[in-house]
Amino acid sequence: MKILFVHQNFPGQFLHLAPALQRRGHDCRALTDAGNRRASAIPVLRYRHDAPPVDPAATRLGRNYTTMSDRGVTVARAAAQLRDRQGYIPDVIFGHSGWGETLFLKEVWPEAKLLIYAEFYYRGVGRDIGFDPEFGAPSLDGLMIAQGRAAHLGQALLHADAGVAPTEWQAGTFPPALRRMIEVIHDGVDTDAVRPDPAATVTLPGGRVLTAADEVITFVNRNLEPYRGYHSFLRALPAVLAARPRAQVVIVGGDGVSYGAAPKGGESWKQVFLAEVSDRIDPGRLHFPGRVPYASFLALMQISRAHAYLTYPFVLSWSMLEAMSAGALVIGSRTAPVEEVIVDGRNGRLVDFFDIPGWSAALIEALAMPERFAALRTAARETVVARYDLHRHCLPRMVDFVERHGPAA
Repeated sequence: MKILFVHQNFPGQFLHLAPALQRRGHDCRALTDAGNRRASAIPVLRYRHDAPPVDPAATRLGRNYTTMSDRGVTVARAAAQLRDRQGYIPDVIFGHSGWGETLFLKEVWPEAKLLIYAEFYYRGVGRDIGFDPEFGAPSLDGLMIAQGRAAHLGQALLHADAGVAPTEWQAGTFPPALRRMIEVIHDGVDTDAVRPDPAATVTLPGGRVLTAADEVITFVNRNLEPYRGYHSFLRALPAVLAARPRAQVVIVGGDGVSYGAAPKGGESWKQVFLAEVSDRIDPGRLHFPGRVPYASFLALMQISRAHAYLTYPFVLSWSMLEAMSAGALVIGSRTAPVEEVIVDGRNGRLVDFFDIPGWSAALIEALAMPERFAALRTAARETVVARYDLHRHCLPRMVDFVERHGPAA
């Protein structure tokens, strides 16, 4: 088959799938934003999207849809050029619905089967919006804006032939009529590569070397922000560092914002919450390496004595499953995306997202008595191997998903 992947940050979720389908003899290509320079194992075509300015006063609640559909128009025009100039007609299109890129591809290639990576469906209440009372209850306008963010996601799936979501909870964020179109298949973790290594070491920017013999707490996210519980985690640290004078904390992530709003005043969330606890902690025991190469992340998970993972009711991070696969003890927030994977006391620990004393106690216990949690570490890896292994489970199912929805289906 001719298979076209569409993703502004390709390969993204198709990192393993696209080359696997190519190895099976399919003609695979990708269509991505011209600004995306990530390496690709398959041929890449690029579109240039110069986003026109959006006037909120004119578009009102439609401003998010305007932004997403503008990109969809750009992608559709690029697709039409491929059709008209090169005679290219894919049998299957597989795209991420998050940025509007797939909205109009059926108008260009009505004969193609359109598959959607359906990651999350926004709602005004019941999920991430209003979850954290620290930032105030959303106004009615805020709730309507949040629900309005789902317009392009619903359209993308309604015009598709099928969808796939990585977790049951994320699939369940879609309304019942759309949920019926979605299969649940995770992107997968390469558990052969992401595995425990007792000999792993991590060298901090200052030259200090950490090993599994050290009392290391880890926290990892793309950006350090409330959506991923950075504030709850940081507030737990003064008590932890006071109780465990040998503890070292490695906090990986950027200073930007991936989800939600930026803080007022021009500071980053990292600075805001660090300032809140700075008079109660030894800054020399907190290490902020920023974003790190994947090999460094993996080594951190292999030496971690306690890995904290918190999230609003939102998309589950790959890093949590990778930490479990590496044999880390994950202490997770008791929120629905995490509870789908971690059972408290069986393959990890769960603490209420807002329970600061509870987080301090759980981290202190993990540092003080690592032998008590050896069985949980083993069970964590077994969970990922059994349910999320890339080569044995997830990738074969994803390949089948694409081939089964091909033109002969």
